[in-house]
Amino acid sequence: MTLHVPLTRAPEAFLSGRDPDFARLILRIGPCTLRVDVTREPYEALVRAIAFQQIHGRAAEAILGRFLDLYPGVRFPEAESVLATESSLLRGAGFSAGKVGAIRAIAEATALGIVPARSEAATLDDETLIQRMVSIRGVGRWTVEMMLMHTLGRPDILPVDDFGVREGWRVLKGLAQQPRPRELAAAGLTLSPFRSAASWYLWRAADEAKLKSAR
Repeated sequence: MTLHVPLTRAPEAFLSGRDPDFARLILRIGPCTLRVDVTREPYEALVRAIAFQQIHGRAAEAILGRFLDLYPGVRFPEAESVLATESSLLRGAGFSAGKVGAIRAIAEATALGIVPARSEAATLDDETLIQRMVSIRGVGRWTVEMMLMHTLGRPDILPVDDFGVREGWRVLKGLAQQPRPRELAAAGLTLSPFRSAASWYLWRAADEAKLKSAR
């Protein structure tokens, strides 16, 4: 059974007090419902993130389903099981050659201890975890940041390379263009230590604008 827990609701008051634009957005959207899967290990989160890269969500779910079917009797295969699986079988599940390479690299890094267990990850700060895992083939900073937010529940993550986050900031601030990652990182410092919740609200702002333009 997957167990999700909500992040604390303290960020709403903090963000509203720091930025009137956030205050208006939060008033419209309501409480932050960014949730954390407390049952998922970092290794699994990274593999799932690779599966979802650059393809539609439904297609990714189908590929993941076929991948899991290769390992009956377990909720998610251990890294050693993936390493023992022929690459052709992983390709047969629907993964591209590049994604097969990335998944095998994640499994190998897990077996070597580079990707920590959840218990060890709890003792490491955000940047240490990011630097350890971006050394793995196919794993970029954004992928690790998503894991930090949605798996480990880190409260102060602002994924400035994320299109939706940058678009949300553009909409929120009425800008003609999206900010560059470095610009957004600097502007977002005032939102610390609740930048994960801020990111969630920026995604909602981008969604609102998309719906309005579709009408």
